[in-house]
Amino acid sequence: MMYEFTIIVPVYNEEENLSRLEETLADFLPNSSKKAKILLVNDGSSDNSEALIKEICKRQPDFTYVSFVENRGLSAAIKAGFDEVDTPLLGYIDADLQTNPEDFNLLLEQIGPYDLVTGVRADRKDSFVKNMSSKIANGIRRAFTHDGMDDTGCPLKVIKSDYAKRIPMFRGLHRFLPAMILLQEGKIIQIPVRHYPRIAGTAKFGLWNRLLGPLSDCFAYLWMKRKYINYEIKVRG
Repeated sequence: MMYEFTIIVPVYNEEENLSRLEETLADFLPNSSKKAKILLVNDGSSDNSEALIKEICKRQPDFTYVSFVENRGLSAAIKAGFDEVDTPLLGYIDADLQTNPEDFNLLLEQIGPYDLVTGVRADRKDSFVKNMSSKIANGIRRAFTHDGMDDTGCPLKVIKSDYAKRIPMFRGLHRFLPAMILLQEGKIIQIPVRHYPRIAGTAKFGLWNRLLGPLSDCFAYLWMKRKYINYEIKVRG
C-alpha cells in the first residue's frame, strides 16, 4: 500500500486519551486527502500507554508504533518520528486531541509550494495563564528567529519529510521547526485551525516549559543558526 503521509503522535502517559485517539484517527484516515498512516511514538510512558498502543496497532492496520526505553521529552519523540517516516509528507498531532485531525486536510491543501505548513490555534480553549505565557513565549521567539509565526507551539503541522529529516534536533527545538525550515531556505506558512479544551489526562508543560525554557532555547537556536550547514547536491556521478 503506497502511503503519502505519516501522522506522528507523541504519547507520554496518555492512557485516558488513547481510546478516543484511536477512534478519531481511524475515522479520519479514509477522509484524508493523502493516503495516510499513523505512527505512535511512546515516550517512555510510566502508565499503561504502551500496552494500549500495542493493542491499537493490532486492531488498526494503518497504525504502527515505536517505544522509548525511558522518557526523553517531546522533541526526542518528534525526532524519532522524523527518523522513522518513509513517506514524502509527515505531520504531527498531540495525543490529547486539542486539535482536530480533520484540519490536516486544510494544511495539506497548502503544502504544494511550501515546505512546512503549521496550524495557528484559533480561539484557544486554554487557561488565561497558559494562553498568556504562550503568547509571551511566541513573541520572544519571533524576536530571535524572525520566522513570522504566531503559534509555533500548535501541535498540528505538515512538513515535507526531506526537510524534516535534515533538522538537527535538540531538546526544545519542537518550538523552532518553522525557523529550522527557513535555515534550509524552505518556505513556510501558517493556517488557522480549531482548538479544543483537554478532556482527559494532564498537561505535560508548566510555566517553566512554556516561558522560561523557550527563552534559554532561543540562545541555543542563535548558536545553531551561526553554525548551521546548508547545501544542495547539484549532480551525482
